[in-house]
This record gives sequence, structure tokens and C-alpha cells, in this order.
Amino acid sequence: MGFINDIKQFWNRGNLLQHIIIINVAVFIVLKVMAVVAAMLATDITPVLLATELPCSAIALLHKPWTLLTYMFVHTNLWNILFNMLWLYWLGRIFLEFFTPKQLGGLYFLGGIGGAALFVLGYSVLPALSGQQALLIGSSAAILAIVVAVAIYAPDYRINLLLFGEISLKWVALITVFIDFLGIEAGNFGGHLSHMGGILIGAWFGFAIRSGHDITRWLNAAIDSVVNALNGKRFSARDKKKPRNSADAQSDVASDSAAPTESEIDAILIKLKQSGYAALTDEEKATLFRASGNKSNHTQR
Repeated sequence: MGFINDIKQFWNRGNLLQHIIIINVAVFIVLKVMAVVAAMLATDITPVLLATELPCSAIALLHKPWTLLTYMFVHTNLWNILFNMLWLYWLGRIFLEFFTPKQLGGLYFLGGIGGAALFVLGYSVLPALSGQQALLIGSSAAILAIVVAVAIYAPDYRINLLLFGEISLKWVALITVFIDFLGIEAGNFGGHLSHMGGILIGAWFGFAIRSGHDITRWLNAAIDSVVNALNGKRFSARDKKKPRNSADAQSDVASDSAAPTESEIDAILIKLKQSGYAALTDEEKATLFRASGNKSNHTQR
């Protein structure tokens, strides 16, 4: 039980970037353990992999729609997941200097979906892939979306590379994209095609955010709606079990009316990162203050 509590505490201390990394690593470990057990029992885990990998056929995808999400958390090669997670942690932290964790999570999923879409489309229309069958796994498309997005938004942001010294993010992204493009000829055509899908989504986010439009907003709003609906059901069930007096109800109504929405907070945080605290209006400062107070109250509970 203590081990489980330690895992829960580690999870609760982490941010969304760390949560994504933890999920990827946890899935990798579980699959490796299953592979070892299967080898000892003279079986294999192919059925499990088939249930999580993205098929190249649109018809097959209709029968396994969940793979549109699961594939971007599945790795079977140690070096592949090591490189991907280091890349995600390194560039993800830079991304969070300019954007919110919700935007990072939304872009991760959109990048993965974009990679899946181009992968399936390529096997449907490209002569070089006609008649072939393939399955897609890995988080590369989702991670490349984050890399390209932050490079477009902050192209002159400089980082230190071990052998090259300081270099701008725009060159890191350009070299990465160019090498990935050249890798198409070397094999894994479908994999590199999915990478291009993630790159396109990242470019779309980067250019759109510079013009004041956040392409992840709709996805995060949809996720918030589902979470709020689930929380509402849970609270309703709890209320039925334990009746509350009118004073408690009035207190909750007052608290909810004073609490700013997630979209309001996200918009203010974006403006704060881009222009500084002095650029906020008095109303925005008051909203931010109420948000911090509300967060403090929840923490104390």
C-alpha cells in the first residue's frame, strides 16, 4: 500500500508534461513485462499490440477507433522511447515558458491525430504504399508538433547543444524536419509520413497563435466539458447520500459565481506570458487574484 501511495504522491506533484511522460514510460514497462511473461509461457503479446497500434486502413480504423489515441503512448523499443521522452521533456519545458499545460496537452493530442491522419491518408492514395499493410505506434508525431510550434512562436530562443554551443530554436526545428524528410528514402515511409503530419499541426499552432488564435481551445473545452459532466454526476450522487442545509447550498452558489472559468484563466495567463503583468487590465488582475484565492481554498481542503 505504501508503494501505491508513493506513486500517487509522485503523480500529484507532477505537471501535465510529466504526466504524459509517466504514461508513456508506464505503458512501455507494462508491455515489456507482458512480453517477458509471454516468452516464459511460450506465447506472445501480439493481440495486445494489435489492440493498441493504429492500422493504415481507414476501414480497419473504424473498427478500432480508440487506437487513434492509444498508438501515441505505445513504444516497444528502448532507444526509441528514451529519445522521444528526452526530446519531449527538453522542448516541452521550453513550450511551457510561453504556453499553458493545457495547450501542451491539447497540442500533443492534435499532433498525434494529425500524424495518424496523414499516415492513413498516405496508405490510401500514394502509389508507393498501395496495397501495403502497416501499423503505427510511437509519440514522435505528437512531440514534433510541440517542437515545431515553439520554434515558430519563439524562433530566436537560444539553447545550448553539447557539440554546437548556443543555437536558435528555428535551426533545431529546421534541421530536425529536414533530417526526418530525408529519412523517408531510408525506409519506414509510413512512420516518417506520420511525423510530417505532426509537423504540420505544430506549424499550424505556431502561426495561428501568433495571430491570436489557439487551435487547441476547442479540444480543451471539450475535455473540460466531459470532466465537468463527470464531476457533476459524482457530486449529485454524493448529495443524494448526504442532504445539505440551505446555508451550505447558498454558500456554494456564491462561491461558484465568484470563481472564474478555465477559459478566462487561460486567456489571462497567455496575455501575462506575452506582455507581462503591467499589460493586464484591472478586471483581469482581479480575476487572476480570485483564481489564486480559489485554488488556495481547494488546496487547504
